[in-house]
Amino acid sequence: MSLLLKNGRKLNHHQMEPIEILIDGGKIIEMATSITQSASEQIDLHGAFVSPGLIDMHVHLREPGYTNKETIITGSQAAAHGGYTTIAAMANLNPTCDTAEKFHQQVARNQQGAIKIEQYAPVTQGRAGQAVVDFDELNAAGARFFSDDGSGIQDAAVVYEGMQQMAKLGVPMCDHAQDMQLSFEGVINDGDAAKRLGLPGLPDVSETAQIARNLALAQVTGVHYHVCHVSTKESVDLVRHAKQQGVNVTCEVTPHHILLDESDITFDNSQMKMNPPLRDFDDRQACINGLMDGTIDIIATDHAPHTDEEKQHGFLNSPNGIVGSETAFALLYTQFVKSKLWTLPQLIDWMSTKNKEIFDLPNAGELKIGAPADIAVFDLEHEFTIDDQEFLSKGHNSPFIGKQAYGETVLTVVDGEVAYRRM
Repeated sequence: MSLLLKNGRKLNHHQMEPIEILIDGGKIIEMATSITQSASEQIDLHGAFVSPGLIDMHVHLREPGYTNKETIITGSQAAAHGGYTTIAAMANLNPTCDTAEKFHQQVARNQQGAIKIEQYAPVTQGRAGQAVVDFDELNAAGARFFSDDGSGIQDAAVVYEGMQQMAKLGVPMCDHAQDMQLSFEGVINDGDAAKRLGLPGLPDVSETAQIARNLALAQVTGVHYHVCHVSTKESVDLVRHAKQQGVNVTCEVTPHHILLDESDITFDNSQMKMNPPLRDFDDRQACINGLMDGTIDIIATDHAPHTDEEKQHGFLNSPNGIVGSETAFALLYTQFVKSKLWTLPQLIDWMSTKNKEIFDLPNAGELKIGAPADIAVFDLEHEFTIDDQEFLSKGHNSPFIGKQAYGETVLTVVDGEVAYRRM
């Protein structure tokens, strides 16, 4: 089936220009300011902004094991609603996909998704942090990304062994950096909000100490070390210094760690509870600056759905995490691009282009003839209200409900097929 997108706008050297796109066989076959050729289906974009599909390298789909929170179908539909055409699903599942057979089963499950799903395999057996998986077997089964995300690997020898093997295979280790001995059962940043609310604090050093250790191991092994959800000024400084020293390191930041800080926590509101926690203003600003100077490479949501009931028990008794797939682009566009702190090309780089480059995703689309037709279309002109009743995720755990924003997703196309439409 062919598809013609009419009357869109795209960026060309920071300027908007008219664009129409003809798609056939899942590929972009023509792009021009005006296309007269007919197609099986035609969609008028009414001047909306056409972008390469967004890519999110950090998503929790919860299936199998936790389908009360999310499923592959609902999580991928939520991502499509946010303009994502490719996501990477973490391995904190039950059971986790730590053997070739389980990995094959998980990849087969992921085929029911509304968009493209890359699958992480864990670094350690059972994600227990005690013994590494059989990397050769998993890599042969198709695993290209490895992470124990959801918890840090505490044993340095296990990390070292894993990095050595991943370096030989040329695959990245994506790391949730957290030293549990330095976490002190904290549930909120160890700062003003913790003191004000009388809650146990989670110190910055629990993150930075493990990043420092793992950067040293990455330098020795030569592995591509990717740091998940950096949140502190010291973490950004460590990564910046390591890059200057030639360490093969990349990192990501979440939307919430650059949109919010601990001063936004005005009461015991578990919708603000995540790990790493919201840090202070200086940490937030360091993460923003890290994106701007290239220290931080990409933006990833860490989409982490939970049930409404689970999130009703305050910081002490609610699980970590918020949903982000459906709100990320609009919130970041509104906060940073509308205010002219960032350019729109920068935002697209951090949410799409650089993800494709860093993680070598040949099946992820881009706006060029012959590429897979993975396309997101956003309405940049009209303000809307973030309404969780319109979420396609099972999770409604977001601190951004009720916020006004620009950049609503109106169309998402994956391999030439409409995955989400609001026009």
